[in-house]
Amino acid sequence: MAEEPHRSSAAEIPVTSNGDLDQSPETVFQRDSHPSGQRALNLSESCVTSSNLTSTTEGVIESGPYRGSASLPTSPVASVAPSSAVASRLARSSSCSQAEKGGGAVVLSDDLKSPAMEKLDLVRKWSINTYKCTRQILSEKLGRGSRTVDMELEAQIEVLRDNKRKYQHVIKLAQTLANQLSQIMQTQRQLGDAFADLSLKSPELHEEFGYNADTQKLLSKNGETLLGAINFFISSVNTLVDKTIEDTMVNIKQYEIARVEYDAYRTDLEELNLGPRDATTMPKIEQSQQQFQIHREKYERMRNDVSIKLKFLEENKVKVLHNQLILFHNAIAAYYAGNQQQLEETLKQFHIKLKMPGGDSPSWLEEH
Repeated sequence: MAEEPHRSSAAEIPVTSNGDLDQSPETVFQRDSHPSGQRALNLSESCVTSSNLTSTTEGVIESGPYRGSASLPTSPVASVAPSSAVASRLARSSSCSQAEKGGGAVVLSDDLKSPAMEKLDLVRKWSINTYKCTRQILSEKLGRGSRTVDMELEAQIEVLRDNKRKYQHVIKLAQTLANQLSQIMQTQRQLGDAFADLSLKSPELHEEFGYNADTQKLLSKNGETLLGAINFFISSVNTLVDKTIEDTMVNIKQYEIARVEYDAYRTDLEELNLGPRDATTMPKIEQSQQQFQIHREKYERMRNDVSIKLKFLEENKVKVLHNQLILFHNAIAAYYAGNQQQLEETLKQFHIKLKMPGGDSPSWLEEH
């Protein structure tokens, strides 16, 4: 028998000694209907049985058309010689298709970041910003770093801070005066009660004790009116300082923080521009330029907000203090002049209602 080309055992077909198929057509079709991966594995275990072959060398056997059944293919089986690489590729493709049908591993997208990673990124940005601002503040205190200064705005802020301290001092003194006046009124009421008691028990000095009792009671009543005016003055000025001015001071603090951040990133950009420009430093310079622009816009926006706040605050402050200073002056002048009518008209002018001692609860006569 002539030497035939070498062939892999995966393409061998089992036949009998007379050239007929070893198995029935149904068995052949059942074998061919298996998956490609399993068929590739089973074909490798097939063998050739022929009485004409005397050597152990595997050969290629061509079989003619099978005439025993009309359902079998009539075309001859062509000689196929697949290599081991082809078989391995078939096995890999089969396993890949099974993995696709079975689901396989799920790969998460990089865009889905966990909350922990977001918090870590925020902490990192905050740390970098805090470091730059701290370095800028230390440089300014040591006289090494430059500082952006708006001379006009800084002067207005300094005047506001000085006025705030002075207004707080006036409030403290007015509160001391109110406390002392309250003690004087209490003493006058006690003194008036003592004079009235002596007027009843001393017939020979009845009129003298009576005059003094009436005078002390009148002074105590006028003192209550004056105390109401002073408390209203304290409350109004205190609202101006603790609410209106303090709200502007909060904006000033935010403006100062924005100014420090702006100078910190400006200094950082200047240092990078003084260094070499290569492929490593250019991305850092571009990023620093972006951060500098962001903080510059923030600084300018806060500066404009503070300027507008100071303007409106000045107008409101003049209006409030104008009315309160007139009230305080008229009430003090009328009290020490003994003009009870003018004192009462001053309180009516500013719509001040006095709370008399025990006025919150009805009297015994009103209840009955």
